[in-house]
Amino acid sequence: MGQQTGRRVPLSLPRRWIDDLMAASRGVPLVTFERRMALAPVVAARASVDPLPSWVLLFTKAYAIVAARRPELRRAYVSFPWPHLYAAAESTASVAVERNYHGEPAVFFGLVRQPDTLSLTDLMAHLDAWKHKPVDEVATFRQLIRYARLPRPVRRFFWWHGMHSSGRRRAKNFGTFAVSVTAGLGAAALNLISPLATTLSYGVLSADGSLDVRLHFDHRVLDGAPVARALEELEDVLRTELVAELHRMAALHLPRIKVDILTAPGG
Repeated sequence: MGQQTGRRVPLSLPRRWIDDLMAASRGVPLVTFERRMALAPVVAARASVDPLPSWVLLFTKAYAIVAARRPELRRAYVSFPWPHLYAAAESTASVAVERNYHGEPAVFFGLVRQPDTLSLTDLMAHLDAWKHKPVDEVATFRQLIRYARLPRPVRRFFWWHGMHSSGRRRAKNFGTFAVSVTAGLGAAALNLISPLATTLSYGVLSADGSLDVRLHFDHRVLDGAPVARALEELEDVLRTELVAELHRMAALHLPRIKVDILTAPGG
């Protein structure tokens, strides 16, 4: 029986921009801290809202609230023209979103400025657009596609220029923090690499409402103690401020639900 041989498969555009992302992340000394959070109050409050707000959005807003109070969470390491830290005045979240692109699952990144100042309803509208609008109509998706079509050396230069030539440009184009989650599929990464100073992820929600939350951070920018305190504050914000907003959302929907019942056919 003859030996079977494989074949070369060229990188698709989605594989190209992930390749570029991994190259930009290479050399970033990331450390991962984990905290098990007791989020049963959040689970209960979220269940009272229709439609259910995504956990990704709850964490995005809560982390941005913490970052607004902790300037160290809005800093980034910039290497040019000499190594320094850039402190952004506000947070910009980069949220990983899976879409189908020409028959292939592809990871895109939606950017939202100052998520701490937006309502969960507004954030839900952003996520809905990222998930359902044609990819060419989302600016950050369109930019990824455009750069992925360029020759590799040109792409790598643009990535380096965007990450290291200006802290302001870096924050605008890539965000000040990222949220990358696959827990909804029943599995989660224990660690990951990212070019950003902080990236938030979490595991699968337990039946008792506990959740393992991980913050992956650039050790050139942050030390462990501030990260541990930030995770503690993140849990508190979720259990208090976000629960309060979820209760307000549920209360706003009560009159509409009652009217629907009263006017339903046969009701």
